[in-house]
Amino acid sequence: MTLTSTGALVEEAAARGSAVVAFNVITLEQAEAVVAAAEETGRPVVLQVSQNAIRFRRGFAPLLAACRELACAAEAPVALHLDHLEDPGLAGAALERSGELGVGSLMFDASTLPHEENAALTADVVAAGHVHGLWVEGELGAVGGKNGAHAPGVRTDPGEARTFVDRTGVDALAVAVGSSHAMVERTARLDLALIARLRDAVGVPLVLHGSSGVPDDVLAAAVRAGIRKVNIGTALAVAGTGRLREELAARPDAVDPRSYLVGVREATTRAAAHLLCVLG
Repeated sequence: MTLTSTGALVEEAAARGSAVVAFNVITLEQAEAVVAAAEETGRPVVLQVSQNAIRFRRGFAPLLAACRELACAAEAPVALHLDHLEDPGLAGAALERSGELGVGSLMFDASTLPHEENAALTADVVAAGHVHGLWVEGELGAVGGKNGAHAPGVRTDPGEARTFVDRTGVDALAVAVGSSHAMVERTARLDLALIARLRDAVGVPLVLHGSSGVPDDVLAAAVRAGIRKVNIGTALAVAGTGRLREELAARPDAVDPRSYLVGVREATTRAAAHLLCVLG
């Protein structure tokens, strides 16, 4: 299976009235687990690497190169996406290396800035992204929970969203509708009516961030209301870390990381496969 693009996967999902699941990965084991889940379920998937993950891994290449190789060898469609790039300089560097790294899309996040500055910066990144053939996602109405930077309770206004999309030319829009990043309990409630209003207003696919904290039935309802890309990260970490604790407790003398990471990868694969089935 050849490496595909996020835009193509989202377009196909929209035609089905469905959504693409995009998993944020930090480790090789998480990336392997997501690809294994896609192969097991027969569903397409997006591997995402965030700005924070890039900094943790000390640059683009280490993790993205591994993701690219996994995607190219996968028996299911896999796309590579850069998530929550807040630094315009980093976004520019990513665009310059996108072909080499196999990246087909990115999300530029200036949502913490004043509206006019957000729109202007996002428009610049979109224009540059389109020159490089990339699908570009923006954000309006900051999603809560990201390092305390975004105020909880913020909601994206449909009228402002339509103006933002027209002005920036984004290919997709991340919206604030009740979810929050880094939730470890699935208690978030989404404003489904607002999702439908945003769908009707903007004319581009809607993206739900902070989806790990949303129950299965609400996620499915959000897709029916108009969400076309669902970002998930913390749910993988919860599954993997829980299994890691079990493995180390059962093997207090373990030294070889393979002895416990295989279980971590298996648990992460199960979590990813479940969500792919819920949202596929």
